[in-house]
Amino acid sequence: MRSPNFIEKSNKFMKENDNKISLWSIGNYGSSGMEDGFEGDPQLLCEQKHDGDVLDLQFLDQDRIVTASSTGAVTIFRNHQNSQTISVSQRWARAHRYPCDNAPCTGVVCSSPEIVTVGEDGRIIVFRADQEGVIRVIENADSSTIHAVTYLRTTEILTVNSIGQLKMWDFRQQCNSPSQILSLSGDRVPLHCVDRHPNQQHIVATGGQDGMLCVWDVRQGSTPFSLMEAHSAEMWEVHFHPTNPDHLFTCSEDGSLLHWETSSHSDMPSFLQGGRNNSMISRSAMAPAGGNQSLISTWLSGDSSKGRLETTHMLPSQTLSVNSLDVLGQCLVCGTDGEAIFVNRQVPV
Repeated sequence: MRSPNFIEKSNKFMKENDNKISLWSIGNYGSSGMEDGFEGDPQLLCEQKHDGDVLDLQFLDQDRIVTASSTGAVTIFRNHQNSQTISVSQRWARAHRYPCDNAPCTGVVCSSPEIVTVGEDGRIIVFRADQEGVIRVIENADSSTIHAVTYLRTTEILTVNSIGQLKMWDFRQQCNSPSQILSLSGDRVPLHCVDRHPNQQHIVATGGQDGMLCVWDVRQGSTPFSLMEAHSAEMWEVHFHPTNPDHLFTCSEDGSLLHWETSSHSDMPSFLQGGRNNSMISRSAMAPAGGNQSLISTWLSGDSSKGRLETTHMLPSQTLSVNSLDVLGQCLVCGTDGEAIFVNRQVPV
């Protein structure tokens, strides 16, 4: 969600022929409403049929939306605001594929005009909007399913896979190997989602099958800096607040949507301070050369008294699986397996 309107993913259990993307309006920000910040019904503006399940989607710009399909296709939809309609602007059919079958496209990230997708086939593909051809393909980027992708910097991306690995890719390099691989120790728990801190790009959050929230420092070490108990089932999405990254949001198969907040009085990164109710597993590491020694040393000292990570359940009650979320300003949106959309316009950030 990067505009007052947002796009709804089709329910993952709908029949393929019934799938669609829908553009909704959530009205004005900041208006008073129902208890807990939930109010009114989102207004459906327009919708368009979508081939296959919508596994991921992002705004490319104010008028274009990119979707990842279970058929392996990558599609750009254009919103015609004057007529309030949606049409297919560009489509790469079977971008992700096996030799004899489709491979679901599992994730997409956009930095206009570039689009990067990942898939169950272990491929990473780079497109450019308004160009028919593919810019770059890393054929064997992973031997397992790549579940999600995000930008680390302009020329670098991060991917997470089904064997608990976080990989960094530098597109300035011509080789088709990751520039860095980090992984969970012990059991290879699949990672499903990833997001990076908007201001301190070396800080990355991931979530996976075990419901744990993992925080990484990609400058050093090869394992997470912290593991925090978050959900009792798979974590489907994790998002730092784009302008106030002391706040983070996660959602899960267990039907919960959590708001993570640090009540910090120090200058250190909030997500390197403490865990929920001070229950966390942390790993010490040497401060990187040239790094901010005060931030790292405060973290390594284990002093969590100056800051604490607290969680708040954001849904009024337990629901079916919460599959997706997004946040902008004080507005938080999520969608569930119950075909319900929840909009909270009073998130305290």
